[in-house]
Amino acid sequence: MDQNSSVIVSVIIPAFNEERMLAGCLSSLSELDWPKQAMEIIVADNGSTDRTREVARAMNATVLKDPDATVAGLRNLGARHANGDILAFVDADCTVEKNWLKAAETYFEDNRTVAWGNPPEIPETATWVQQAWYLLRSKSADVQIVDWLESMNLFVKKEDFMRIGGFNSELVTCEDVDLCYRLSSLGRIVSDRSIRMVHLGEAATLRRFAKKELWRGMDNFRGVFAHGFSLKEFPSLAIPLYFGIFLPAVTLFAMLFDSWLWTAAAAMAVVAPGLLVLFKIRSKKAAAKLKGQLVLLCYVYFLVRTVSVAMPRNS
Repeated sequence: MDQNSSVIVSVIIPAFNEERMLAGCLSSLSELDWPKQAMEIIVADNGSTDRTREVARAMNATVLKDPDATVAGLRNLGARHANGDILAFVDADCTVEKNWLKAAETYFEDNRTVAWGNPPEIPETATWVQQAWYLLRSKSADVQIVDWLESMNLFVKKEDFMRIGGFNSELVTCEDVDLCYRLSSLGRIVSDRSIRMVHLGEAATLRRFAKKELWRGMDNFRGVFAHGFSLKEFPSLAIPLYFGIFLPAVTLFAMLFDSWLWTAAAAMAVVAPGLLVLFKIRSKKAAAKLKGQLVLLCYVYFLVRTVSVAMPRNS
């Protein structure tokens, strides 16, 4: 980037009691290969009771506070106060690579692209749960057009962000999917593997994974209805219907009717989702053991996401 460039990047970090992780995130941002005058850091705090705000101020971040906002509302709060032409959304438990903004700069003047980033990578000490889930989340190509990107490593041009009204602050979860589907009406969304960061807070155990996905799935249907149904989202919507209605019904018929046809149908209904997972990752290089672990993890995901649809939204 030209030292005299007028393009400013506003890095927006939502936070709630992130004293332990935030310092690492801000430290990595301070070490970026990027002109200091061309970047601002905004921490949007959700009413933390620890030293989150003090840590942020000590490391030269602008601190905003809204204890009643959803995470989407916090990101919107940061965007409203941002001076940058480019908004970069980052989570407090992530650290960025030194060339993070250099890599992202490729799309600053690309009129075809409205949002860009990449799924955050996992730590070097990743558990099997983190490794297996990343196998599914990671993209198959270095650069590719995608339907949506996670908001923990997401760049958006401020003009486009404001044009569509930002994140839907009514959504507790799935706000990044909703944002990207609305942004896609303005241009393409690009995943670029060179825009690297590491997510240190990725669920490390099966129990933690299930708990996170139970929460994340709460607004799955609500998000779809908010931005309008797309066939691309059918698999996500079909999961609760398949595991909550179809699979139990087929299993019940297999138990009630002593027929090999019903037994075979029930067995196939159980196996089919796992086979689809393996088909989805067919082009990715990984050990057979890791692929098997991913299938197991996906069944946990399917069941938890089915339960989450029926949960009260304030759970």
